[in-house]
Amino acid sequence: MDRPESRGPPPGPLRLFFLTCFVMLTALLTYPMLRTFSFWLHSSLTGNYVSGSYSIVFVNCPNEQIARDVARYILDKKMASSANILPKTSSLYFWKGEIEESTEVLLLIKTKTSKVPWVFAYMRLAHPFEIPEVFSIPMDQGDARYLQWLEEGMKEN
Repeated sequence: MDRPESRGPPPGPLRLFFLTCFVMLTALLTYPMLRTFSFWLHSSLTGNYVSGSYSIVFVNCPNEQIARDVARYILDKKMASSANILPKTSSLYFWKGEIEESTEVLLLIKTKTSKVPWVFAYMRLAHPFEIPEVFSIPMDQGDARYLQWLEEGMKEN
Protein backbone atom coordinates (compact mmCIF):
# COMPACT_ATOMS: atom_id res chain seq x y z
CA MET A 1 0.00 0.00 0.00
CA ASP A 2 1.36 3.43 -0.96
CA ARG A 3 1.93 5.96 1.75
CA PRO A 4 0.81 9.53 1.13
CA GLU A 5 3.76 11.85 0.75
CA SER A 6 4.62 13.88 3.79
CA ARG A 7 3.75 17.51 3.78
CA GLY A 8 6.60 19.64 2.65
CA PRO A 9 7.65 21.93 -0.13
CA PRO A 10 6.49 20.86 -3.57
CA PRO A 11 9.08 19.09 -5.70
CA GLY A 12 11.22 20.58 -8.44
CA PRO A 13 10.06 23.57 -10.50
CA LEU A 14 7.01 24.15 -8.31
CA ARG A 15 9.27 24.66 -5.29
CA LEU A 16 11.29 27.26 -7.21
CA PHE A 17 8.07 29.03 -8.24
CA PHE A 18 6.82 29.25 -4.63
CA LEU A 19 10.20 30.43 -3.39
CA THR A 20 10.35 33.12 -6.09
CA CYS A 21 6.81 34.29 -5.24
CA PHE A 22 7.70 34.44 -1.54
CA VAL A 23 10.85 36.49 -2.14
CA MET A 24 9.03 38.90 -4.48
CA LEU A 25 6.15 39.36 -2.02
CA THR A 26 8.55 39.97 0.86
CA ALA A 27 10.49 42.53 -1.19
CA LEU A 28 7.28 44.29 -2.22
CA LEU A 29 5.95 44.51 1.32
CA THR A 30 9.21 45.75 2.84
CA TYR A 31 10.14 48.14 0.00
CA PRO A 32 9.10 51.41 1.72
CA MET A 33 11.07 50.54 4.85
CA LEU A 34 14.10 49.34 2.87
CA ARG A 35 14.00 52.44 0.66
CA THR A 36 13.96 54.80 3.66
CA PHE A 37 16.77 52.85 5.33
CA SER A 38 18.88 52.87 2.17
CA PHE A 39 18.43 56.67 1.79
CA TRP A 40 19.47 57.18 5.39
CA LEU A 41 22.48 54.87 5.02
CA HIS A 42 23.59 56.54 1.76
CA SER A 43 23.29 60.02 3.29
CA SER A 44 25.15 58.96 6.43
CA LEU A 45 28.03 57.32 4.59
CA THR A 46 28.52 59.84 1.80
CA GLY A 47 27.28 63.07 3.35
CA ASN A 48 25.25 63.66 0.18
CA TYR A 49 21.61 64.61 0.09
CA VAL A 50 19.22 62.00 -1.25
CA SER A 51 16.20 63.34 -3.11
CA GLY A 52 13.00 62.86 -1.14
CA SER A 53 14.59 62.85 2.33
CA TYR A 54 12.83 66.13 3.15
CA SER A 55 9.33 67.32 2.34
CA ILE A 56 7.21 70.44 2.35
CA VAL A 57 3.81 70.05 3.98
CA PHE A 58 1.04 72.38 2.79
CA VAL A 59 -1.76 73.23 5.23
CA ASN A 60 -4.59 75.70 4.67
CA CYS A 61 -5.72 77.36 7.92
CA PRO A 62 -8.77 79.56 8.51
CA ASN A 63 -6.68 82.44 9.92
CA GLU A 64 -3.16 83.53 10.80
CA GLN A 65 -3.48 82.86 14.54
CA ILE A 66 -4.37 79.20 13.99
CA ALA A 67 -1.51 78.87 11.49
CA ARG A 68 0.89 80.36 14.08
CA ASP A 69 -0.35 78.06 16.84
CA VAL A 70 0.00 75.00 14.61
CA ALA A 71 3.48 76.06 13.44
CA ARG A 72 4.70 76.75 16.97
CA TYR A 73 3.50 73.38 18.25
CA ILE A 74 5.09 71.48 15.36
CA LEU A 75 8.39 73.33 15.78
CA ASP A 76 8.32 72.88 19.57
CA LYS A 77 7.82 69.11 19.19
CA LYS A 78 10.71 68.89 16.66
CA MET A 79 8.39 67.64 13.92
CA ALA A 80 9.79 70.33 11.60
CA SER A 81 12.54 72.94 11.39
CA SER A 82 10.78 75.75 9.61
CA ALA A 83 7.33 77.06 8.79
CA ASN A 84 6.15 79.90 6.59
CA ILE A 85 2.78 81.57 6.89
CA LEU A 86 1.63 83.10 3.63
CA PRO A 87 -1.03 85.82 3.73
CA LYS A 88 -4.66 85.48 2.77
CA THR A 89 -5.56 83.35 -0.19
CA SER A 90 -8.95 83.03 -1.78
CA SER A 91 -10.24 79.49 -1.85
CA LEU A 92 -13.08 78.07 -3.90
CA TYR A 93 -14.07 74.46 -3.34
CA PHE A 94 -16.93 71.99 -3.29
CA TRP A 95 -18.33 71.29 0.16
CA LYS A 96 -21.38 69.13 0.66
CA GLY A 97 -22.44 69.54 -2.96
CA GLU A 98 -22.14 73.33 -3.05
CA ILE A 99 -19.40 75.67 -4.25
CA GLU A 100 -18.00 77.52 -1.25
CA GLU A 101 -15.70 80.52 -1.14
CA SER A 102 -13.50 81.62 1.75
CA THR A 103 -10.21 83.25 2.65
CA GLU A 104 -7.50 81.12 4.19
CA VAL A 105 -3.86 81.33 5.19
CA LEU A 106 -1.33 78.92 3.72
CA LEU A 107 1.12 77.28 6.10
CA LEU A 108 4.26 75.69 4.57
CA ILE A 109 6.12 73.30 6.85
CA LYS A 110 9.62 72.03 6.03
CA THR A 111 10.37 68.66 7.60
CA LYS A 112 11.96 65.26 7.14
CA THR A 113 9.85 62.96 4.98
CA SER A 114 9.92 60.42 7.80
CA LYS A 115 8.15 62.94 10.08
CA VAL A 116 5.31 63.74 7.64
CA PRO A 117 2.97 61.09 9.11
CA TRP A 118 3.39 62.70 12.55
CA VAL A 119 2.52 66.12 11.14
CA PHE A 120 -0.55 64.65 9.42
CA ALA A 121 -1.66 62.93 12.64
CA TYR A 122 -1.36 66.20 14.56
CA MET A 123 -3.35 68.04 11.89
CA ARG A 124 -6.19 65.53 12.11
CA LEU A 125 -6.39 66.17 15.85
CA ALA A 126 -5.76 69.91 16.10
CA HIS A 127 -6.99 71.47 12.87
CA PRO A 128 -10.41 73.18 13.13
CA PHE A 129 -11.58 72.06 9.67
CA GLU A 130 -13.62 68.86 9.51
CA ILE A 131 -11.37 67.71 6.66
CA PRO A 132 -8.13 69.71 6.79
CA GLU A 133 -6.28 70.34 3.55
CA VAL A 134 -2.94 68.74 4.34
CA PHE A 135 -0.58 67.27 1.77
CA SER A 136 3.15 67.02 1.22
CA ILE A 137 5.60 67.18 -1.64
CA PRO A 138 9.09 65.70 -1.37
CA MET A 139 11.97 68.10 -1.96
CA ASP A 140 13.86 67.08 -5.07
CA GLN A 141 16.97 69.19 -4.49
CA GLY A 142 18.22 71.78 -2.05
CA ASP A 143 21.27 73.63 -0.86
CA ALA A 144 23.35 71.26 1.28
CA ARG A 145 23.86 73.85 4.03
CA TYR A 146 20.11 74.57 4.20
CA LEU A 147 19.26 70.87 4.36
CA GLN A 148 21.84 70.39 7.13
CA TRP A 149 20.23 73.30 8.98
CA LEU A 150 16.82 71.61 8.60
CA GLU A 151 18.28 68.39 10.00
CA GLU A 152 19.81 70.13 12.99
CA GLY A 153 16.52 71.89 13.77
CA MET A 154 14.75 68.58 14.28
CA LYS A 155 17.33 66.96 16.56
CA GLU A 156 16.16 66.18 20.06
CA ASN A 157 18.12 67.90 22.81
